[in-house]
Amino acid sequence: MRIATYTCKGESFYGKVTDAGMIALSPDFPQWPTLGDVIANNGLAELQSHSNSAAVIHTDFTYEIPVPRPEKIICVGVNFPDRNAEYKDGQDAPPNMSLFIRFPRSFTGHNQPLIRPPETPQLDYEGEIAIVIGKGGRRIAQADAYDHIAALSLCNEGTLRDWVRHAKFNVTQGKNWDNSGAMGPWLVPFTDASQLDDIRLSTHVNGELRQEDRTSRMLFPIRRQIEYISTFTTLVPGDIIITGTPTGSGARLDPPKYLVPGDVIEVQAEGIGKLVNTVVDES
Repeated sequence: MRIATYTCKGESFYGKVTDAGMIALSPDFPQWPTLGDVIANNGLAELQSHSNSAAVIHTDFTYEIPVPRPEKIICVGVNFPDRNAEYKDGQDAPPNMSLFIRFPRSFTGHNQPLIRPPETPQLDYEGEIAIVIGKGGRRIAQADAYDHIAALSLCNEGTLRDWVRHAKFNVTQGKNWDNSGAMGPWLVPFTDASQLDDIRLSTHVNGELRQEDRTSRMLFPIRRQIEYISTFTTLVPGDIIITGTPTGSGARLDPPKYLVPGDVIEVQAEGIGKLVNTVVDES
């Protein structure tokens, strides 16, 4: 089942994604106004089993990021072997992962344009898998980590490359421009380890394959990510961990190929779906 947050005629909904359109579920669950509330109340299974023959089907709608206003979006950097090798510092993978945070308004939804700001032309793509925490916790053991995942989604972790190098030790200012990245299109409920342990992740730009790898090759597997992050902060339902991008970003090509208006970026992962976005200049 695929469950999305979307707007229709100025009103926000969540619903089941079908070939015929979006089956509105939120009107039947007024106690849970958003998908964030559904997740906080362990309600995804109830959504999956829900049946309403009179449900409204929306065919004209706009995708939004799946979980509105999560408390935390934590991103894992340099998490594939070839990505680590790009830095050419002669170092093996570090003992601990690199992390940074993103704000919800830095993401837009599926089929919406990434916004290239006038301050820099160096908008770049990073295709990634996003996990949504369903059960909160602190100091979560790796053996228990998957029990804390509610759902999976995709992310284009759009980055302004020159702005991540404005300072010596942080990348925050290059990672948080409004609508510079995307998340979605939907949530896929997480029920089995096979949904994450060894799946293919890829990114195409204008039909050209730019990034490709498998989750089994992550330097810091997702179980380890949950363990490490929950050591220093309490994870709560609806928190999102963006798990790392393969090699092949535009900045690493020779010459670099940054995103320009009209480009089409497709991030795809087995069993999750495909996230598609275009690019426009900020008006």
